Amino acid sequence: MKLQRLLVGAALAVTVLVAGALVLDRLFPPDLTRYHRHSSEVVDANGRLLRAFTTADGKWRLATTIDDVDPLYLALLKAYEDRRFDDHWGVDPLAAARAARQWMSRGRIVSGASTISMQAARLLEPRPRGLVTKVIQSARALQLEWRYSKQEVLAIYLTLAPMGGNLEGVRAASLAYFGKEAKSLSAAEAALLVAIPQSPERRRPDRAVQRAQSARDRVLARGLEHGVIDRSLYDKAVTRSAPDRRLAMPMHAPHLATWLAGQSPGTAVPTTIRLELQKALAHLAAEERAQFPDRAQVAMVVVDNRTRSVVAWLGGSDFFGKAGQVDLVRAHRSPGSALKPLIYAMAFDDRTLHPQSLVEDVPVRFREWLPRNFDRDHQGAVTVRRALQQSLNVPAVLALEKVGPQRFIATLRSAGASPGLPPGDLGASLGIALGSATISPVEMAGLYSGLATGGQFSPPQIRRDRPRVDPVRLLGPAAAWYVGDILAEAPLPEGFAALPVNLRERRIAYKTGTSAGFRDAWAAGYSANWTVVVWVGHADGTSRPGGLGRVAALPILFKAFGRLPAEDNRATAPPVDVLRVASHRELPPIMRTLRPPGDTNGGPRIAYPPADASIELGKSEAVPLKALGGDGRLRWLVDGQPIDGSRWVPDGPGAARVAVVDESGRSSAVNVRIVVRR
Repeated sequence: MKLQRLLVGAALAVTVLVAGALVLDRLFPPDLTRYHRHSSEVVDANGRLLRAFTTADGKWRLATTIDDVDPLYLALLKAYEDRRFDDHWGVDPLAAARAARQWMSRGRIVSGASTISMQAARLLEPRPRGLVTKVIQSARALQLEWRYSKQEVLAIYLTLAPMGGNLEGVRAASLAYFGKEAKSLSAAEAALLVAIPQSPERRRPDRAVQRAQSARDRVLARGLEHGVIDRSLYDKAVTRSAPDRRLAMPMHAPHLATWLAGQSPGTAVPTTIRLELQKALAHLAAEERAQFPDRAQVAMVVVDNRTRSVVAWLGGSDFFGKAGQVDLVRAHRSPGSALKPLIYAMAFDDRTLHPQSLVEDVPVRFREWLPRNFDRDHQGAVTVRRALQQSLNVPAVLALEKVGPQRFIATLRSAGASPGLPPGDLGASLGIALGSATISPVEMAGLYSGLATGGQFSPPQIRRDRPRVDPVRLLGPAAAWYVGDILAEAPLPEGFAALPVNLRERRIAYKTGTSAGFRDAWAAGYSANWTVVVWVGHADGTSRPGGLGRVAALPILFKAFGRLPAEDNRATAPPVDVLRVASHRELPPIMRTLRPPGDTNGGPRIAYPPADASIELGKSEAVPLKALGGDGRLRWLVDGQPIDGSRWVPDGPGAARVAVVDESGRSSAVNVRIVVRR
C-alpha cells in the first residue's frame, strides 16, 4: 500500500509539474522578437546576396539556418559547445553535474554547463549573469526544445550569436571577416566563428587578431580530440593566419536593392538578377564613366527576352557620389528619338506604311512647330527604312500624325510603360516623336523587349516572389520584324568600321536617342535573347554638349552585349505576312508614300507638300511638288494659276492652294502656308 501511495503521489506530482509547465508555457511564451528582427536582404536569381541592410538597432543580423552554414562548422560547434546537443532536451544533466562537482571541489567555476539551447535562450532575452538567470535560461531552453525542432533552435543561435561589433550571426561574420557566405568555410574559418561568441569583443579578429587566433586553435584542438577533424587538417588549419580586418558587406545593384528592401523590410527579397552579369556590367560602367571628362553617370538595364526578367540593373555608377543614390534606371528622362521605332512599328502594323514607303524629309511646319533634324539639314525623298536608320525627324512626326499621338501613348501604357507628359499636354502633341514624353530606362527595356519577341509586351519582371505578368500582343509579328530588320542595319557610330568580332554572330537591332540640350544620351538594342538599354547623363539634368546617344551610349551598348552569354542569333526567316518588295512602286497604293490623311480622291494624290503644312523657305527657294497616281501627264496649279514643271518658287510669304490635275481631269489640292526664313 505504501508503494502504491508513493507511485500515485509521484504521478500526481509529475502531473502537477507538467500541467504547471504547460500553463507557464502558455502564459510566458518565448519572445522571438530579436530573432525575427533580422536584416533586410536582396538576393539574386540563385539566392546569392546582392545587398543587406542593418536592422533598426544598427546590427548586421542575417537570417541563418543550418542549410546556410558549412557542416564542418556545425560539427566543431557541437564538439566545442555542446557535444550532446542532439540528445538532450535543452539542458544537459551530465554537463550540469560535472560543472557543479568541479565548482564545489575547487571553489570556482572550472567549466560551464550551458547548452546551445540555453545560449539561444540567452540571446533571445539578454539578462545580467547570475544563478537566477541560469535557472530562467534553463527553463527557456526546455521550452524552446518543447516548441521547436533542433534545427530551429540552432537557427536561433546561428542568427543571433554575437560576433564582435555590430555583427550578429554566422553569415554576417563570415561575410565581414572572410568575404564569403558561410556555406564554404575552411576548418580555420569555421573554428574562428565557433570561438568568437564566447567573448566577442575580446576575440574579434579585426581588433585582437592574436587573441582570436589562439581561441580558434583551442576549438581546432577540441575538434581533433573528438574526431571532427584529422591531424593533417588540424596541422594545416593552425598555420593559417586569422583575418585582421573587417570587409565591407556585398553592395551589388545598390539602387535596386534599396528600392526592393523598402517594399519588403525585414525579409529576403528574391530577384531575377544574375550576379555574375551584374558584376561584369557594373565593372564595364565604371570603366566607361572614367573616360568621361565630366564624370557623367552611366545607367544600364538588361532583360532576358526569353523570360522577360531583368538580369542586370545599374542605377548609376557612383552610389555614394553627388546625387549617386538617384536610381536612374527608374528615373523618367526625355528619350529623344529612342521611341521612333515604336511609332513606325504601329504604322507598319496598320498596313499604311512599309519600310520601302517614300517620305519627303523637307522643312514642314506643324501649326507653330517646325521640327528639324539634328544636323539642321534635310534629305528630301527617302524611304521609311532610311528615315528610321538616319533618325530623321520630319518623317517620324508625319508617322506619328498618321498613327495618332494619343493612340501611341495609350499603346505605351498598355505595354506597361507610364510615359510622363509635359504640363497641360493630354497626349495630343506630335512632339512625343522627338522626346517630349519622358520614360525610364527600365520601361524602355520592356518596350524594346516586346519588339524582340514579335510584338508581345509586358513589364520586365524583377521580383521572383511576384506573379509573372502575361504578355499582351500589341503589334503583329510582321511589324516587329520590319523594325528589327531596319535597326539591325543601322549605321555604326564613328570609330566603328564594323561590329567587334565577338558580336558579329549576333544580330543586334539598335536605336539611339539624344534629348534637347544634350541632357540625356540613350542607346537601346536587342538580340534574340537580350535587350540592353544604356543611359548616359547627369542626375540633375546638366547639359553635356556633344553627348549624343550614338557617341556616348551606343559604344557602351555594344560592349555590354559583348559581356552577355553567347547565342545563336543569326537572321531568322520573316513572318509569312511580311511583304518583300524592291521599291515603293510595288507596294499597294495606300502604302507607297507617307502623307497626311485625307488627301485622296481616286485620282492623283499630292505627296508633297502635305496638307495644311507651313513650309519655311529661303529667298527664291523652290518647293518641290510631288504626286502619286493619276493618268498621264500631271499639271500643277498654285492659286488657280498653272506653273511650269514641278518646282514652285513662291512670290512671298502667305497662304496658297496647291493643286494637281491629271489628263483625265481628276485632281487633288492642299492648302499650305509659306514662311520666309530670315
